[in-house]
Amino acid sequence: MAYTQQKPPNPETSGQLRARIPGWGADLDPKDRPAVPKEQFEPHPYGAEWDFPDRQPEERPRERSIEHEFLTPVFGTSCPPHGVSGVIRRTAYQRYSEGRAAHWLLLIAADRVDALESTLRSFASRHPDNPVTETGILSEIKHHGLRSRRGQKRADLIHQPLDPLIVAAPWIIAGVLGYRAVRRIRRSQGSTS
Repeated sequence: MAYTQQKPPNPETSGQLRARIPGWGADLDPKDRPAVPKEQFEPHPYGAEWDFPDRQPEERPRERSIEHEFLTPVFGTSCPPHGVSGVIRRTAYQRYSEGRAAHWLLLIAADRVDALESTLRSFASRHPDNPVTETGILSEIKHHGLRSRRGQKRADLIHQPLDPLIVAAPWIIAGVLGYRAVRRIRRSQGSTS
């Protein structure tokens, strides 16, 4: 109901609701409840039977805001901070309040560093990342990506020129640096023999 100057109608009483809706309030009387023999109705005055919930054990130090005295009783452990990105995250939480831009800028930087670290880890694995399939370049070609954007008033057209730079440039730079490193190693091996 929208807010108006008129007083809203009084809510219906239990008797009126029971008369209008068949079966309304069927479980109001504890004797009519199916779980009554097992159910024990002894409500705690606060709704909970503990003053503070049992705490999840903190096996590794977790980041927490400097505004909070301690971690919440339950916290996520699926992605604990690690590597250089973990150091950056810990710095953000230990030094800066969540109300400071430096806190959030450091967390954004940590995300970028984490992406780089995972790419480097993938190169060390047996199944490295495949930039051609994972960036969606093939689907752009197969499914008329450019044609679907021409003549449209789409919001994503503004950042479209930056996408190749953001997505492809790191791969191209890494490829060029890798090529130069291999070439330099081969030259040094050729000059020593």
